[in-house]
Amino acid sequence: MATPAPLAIHSHFFNSNSPTRRNPSQKQFKIPETNPTPSFETNARSSKSTRIHKNQTITSKKSIGPRNITKTRALQELVSSGSMESACYLFEKMSYLDTYIWNVVIRGFVDNGLFQEAVEFHHRMVCEGFKADYFTYPFVIKACAGLLYLSEGEKVHGRLFKSGLNSDVYVCNSLIVMYMKLGCVECAERVFDEMPVRDTVSWNSMIGGYCSVGDGVSSLVFFKEMQNCGLRYDRFSLISALGAISIEGCLKIGKEIHCQVIKSGLEMDVMVQTSLVDMYGKCGVVDYAERLFNMIFPRNIVAWNAMVGGYVVNAHFLESFSCLRKMLEDDNLNPDCITIINLLPSCTKLGALLEGKSIHGYAIRKGFLPNVALETALIDMYAGSGALKMTEKLFGSMIEKNLVSWNAMIAAYVRNGQNREAMELFQDLWSEPLKPDAMTFASILPAYAEIATLSDSMQIHSLITKLGLVSNIYISNSIVYMYAKCGDLQTARVIFDGIMGKDVVSWNVIIMAYAIHGLGKISIQLFSEMREKGIKPNESTFVSLLSSCSISGMVDEGWNYFDSMRKDYGIVPGIEHYGCIIDLLGRIGNLDQAKRFIEEMPSAPTARIWGALLTASRKNNDIVSAEFAARHVLSSAQDNTGCYVLLSNMYAEAGRGEDVEQIKAIMEKEGLKKTTGCSMFEKNGETHRFINQDRSHSKTYLIYNVLDILLRKIGEDIYIHNVSKFSPAHLMKNRAKSPQHHSVRLATSFGLISTSVGNPVLVRNNTRICEDCHSAVKKISEITKRELIVRDPKCFHHFRNGCCSCGDYW
Repeated sequence: MATPAPLAIHSHFFNSNSPTRRNPSQKQFKIPETNPTPSFETNARSSKSTRIHKNQTITSKKSIGPRNITKTRALQELVSSGSMESACYLFEKMSYLDTYIWNVVIRGFVDNGLFQEAVEFHHRMVCEGFKADYFTYPFVIKACAGLLYLSEGEKVHGRLFKSGLNSDVYVCNSLIVMYMKLGCVECAERVFDEMPVRDTVSWNSMIGGYCSVGDGVSSLVFFKEMQNCGLRYDRFSLISALGAISIEGCLKIGKEIHCQVIKSGLEMDVMVQTSLVDMYGKCGVVDYAERLFNMIFPRNIVAWNAMVGGYVVNAHFLESFSCLRKMLEDDNLNPDCITIINLLPSCTKLGALLEGKSIHGYAIRKGFLPNVALETALIDMYAGSGALKMTEKLFGSMIEKNLVSWNAMIAAYVRNGQNREAMELFQDLWSEPLKPDAMTFASILPAYAEIATLSDSMQIHSLITKLGLVSNIYISNSIVYMYAKCGDLQTARVIFDGIMGKDVVSWNVIIMAYAIHGLGKISIQLFSEMREKGIKPNESTFVSLLSSCSISGMVDEGWNYFDSMRKDYGIVPGIEHYGCIIDLLGRIGNLDQAKRFIEEMPSAPTARIWGALLTASRKNNDIVSAEFAARHVLSSAQDNTGCYVLLSNMYAEAGRGEDVEQIKAIMEKEGLKKTTGCSMFEKNGETHRFINQDRSHSKTYLIYNVLDILLRKIGEDIYIHNVSKFSPAHLMKNRAKSPQHHSVRLATSFGLISTSVGNPVLVRNNTRICEDCHSAVKKISEITKRELIVRDPKCFHHFRNGCCSCGDYW
């Protein structure tokens, strides 16, 4: 039997002792004799005449005698070999200096990644009276881009006007690259538009620049306009255009550009071939990518990285590990930083935390860290594997953090249910010099959906609108879900209806929105509309649908959709789908069939599945099945507080006091504490919180009086609530814990006296509503003729006229 790919790769990462190979390319700098004239395209929109540059030799007052050719060539050799310390020593000993010699050193600094030194050397050059020329400025501008020094780059741009080089094609090309790299797209466009002449590099800089900022559409527009202007594309034009296709996923246009590649005779160019592999992989056509990849010879690390990335993007996670193993065995290539970044999502999806840690160790040994992109990918991997403490440690140790790093950490907290920490980190981000972007808000909005009040949600919605991000479909989808989770389903629907170009996620969100509010029939209607509009459902669509059926009690419809997944859409059911079916079987009380269904699952049941059976057992008062499910839940390495509490409540209702005490002892030994029930009601932007038997509120007297009146009207006997099997002594001991004054009832009472007659009352509860309170609120809704809404962790309970939207199953 073949060794699983992840395990084979693990051994390489864990035991690899191969030395780190570094071979930066060095360009030779030759003494210019003539100024080469490029292929120019005249800017028809510019009234400025074309400037033809002549090679100029600028001699400083400090220049003494003729240039020493021997020392100049020695300086070039030192710079080309990367020996910048020796080059600087020789420079200081040279008696004759001119602009060319300064350019040699400045270029050396830039080619060796010493951008700060290049900028400082340029300052020294100016201070000593030497005039920078059109060879100097491209190097200095590149150094500013490398340092992300926008202010310094703008100063250099300003000096170009004084020196008369602001229209030089080489200098302008460098400015375009710098502004694009720094995200200043409008500045780059202005430079491009004002150029009196443009060459192929000018257009390539714009096409590639748009790709670097994620704007594939503009990149393709410029690629087309370049051809319309009569300029012929080269390999770099095609590579950038293919990168734009990868961003936008336009397979049809990608195939057209592939034809252009063949017509231009570049189909055997390794860089172009690699770009094609990357394009087809990101457009979802893995077989095309594999076919092209197999035609590449020799294959370098970039080509292998493109293939690994293609497998990961298309969820072929095992194949990505197999591809890496072939890279190690066939071409004897060691993974680089990009390989690791591409591979880490596979570790997350396969649950291969051990392999992920091994890859992390390999990166440390190879000296790849610190690297902000790699560190961010590791944060995603650890967060997706549930190792939140490791995620926090890694984020805290990062020397440099960019906005992507912050977004990843915020998303890590949200993914692991730490919504409060996510919101605190979001607040900390505002004190940084970074500006939150669309991904920041898309990451934090789920946290707002879970714990924020409606007024908080409205505030962040206003902020998003002010920043002009509301048209982003990812953010719009998150806003719809946020409002639905905050209880404002009407606003959620209005925003959904206003989304232009709804995608499958948009439909999934609105279907789930109605599902959690117990409106399963509307969810099914929306699913029908989705199919009519030609949107193909995915796995998440059926999670939303089956949840609708489960919450609303539509058993037959749930089974039909479960069968339709595989038969009509070829979707293999996952854990969440099976969990919904267990809920459905529990609703009709068929626990034996639920157990058989679990036994027949093709994959091993998780805590989610056993938890669903446990909930069904509790609802059907089947302690034997509950104990059976609890044993499996408790064997998982998760927080089992809820399981213990539910089992303890079942023992208490059955009068098994000894078992209750035993559960309490186990919880105490394991350091587990029952979550304190808290109910919240929002009034005029202020959140009022209540716990059981709470008397801390300023209107406690009125709240209790109103509640007592309501309880008498619904005929509820004091202290007698589903405790028929308790002894009189036990009842007296627990009188103070009576559900009569549970937090849900107190919050509901306060809501009734704080809102106008006829308006609904929304109460948020951090724990599952107990059966006694559920029954009481149902009756209160009938006698008050008000809609009472209680949100618990699973769904919204809409109480109207003595009935609940959950059908008394939750």
